[in-house]
Amino acid sequence: MDKFGMNGLQGVIRMENNDQTAVAIGNDLTSLGLDVSQNGSWITKSFASPWIEASRFKPEPSFKLPSCYDVPSAVSQQTKVQNFSEETLFYIFYTMPRDAMQEAAAVELTNRNWRYHKELRMWLTKDPMSEPIQQSGQAERGIYIFFDPHSWEKVKKEYYLFYPAIA
Repeated sequence: MDKFGMNGLQGVIRMENNDQTAVAIGNDLTSLGLDVSQNGSWITKSFASPWIEASRFKPEPSFKLPSCYDVPSAVSQQTKVQNFSEETLFYIFYTMPRDAMQEAAAVELTNRNWRYHKELRMWLTKDPMSEPIQQSGQAERGIYIFFDPHSWEKVKKEYYLFYPAIA
């Protein structure tokens, strides 16, 4: 048992130890906000310290934040994603993992014909100047533009694209 903490103070209040009780003699513990008629661990829940002023336990006053400080909700932020440049969308996607804005950026990139390659962990799109050649029902070969997050640039290269690898 913690004999020097708040739990140890319970024994002093209940006058269990005459040596320790001498400290409390002459002080009315109820004036400190203690209800000594209760038993158990009530003291640790209702009494922080005899040196804390009673005013510190009063609830904070309620206040209203002026409307000029209102922050738009994430829903309205997601509607503005349509106005962002592709580079900004890539920045949001790669720097805000597991965030609603990452998902909104991914949706907008998909709307702009970008596809996410799950294995390479890169975004890619077809080169508008060439048409890919269908290799099978599951793949095609063509020239694609990849966004490389390590060099932060768009790279054009010929690639054999396996459809199940893209999201």
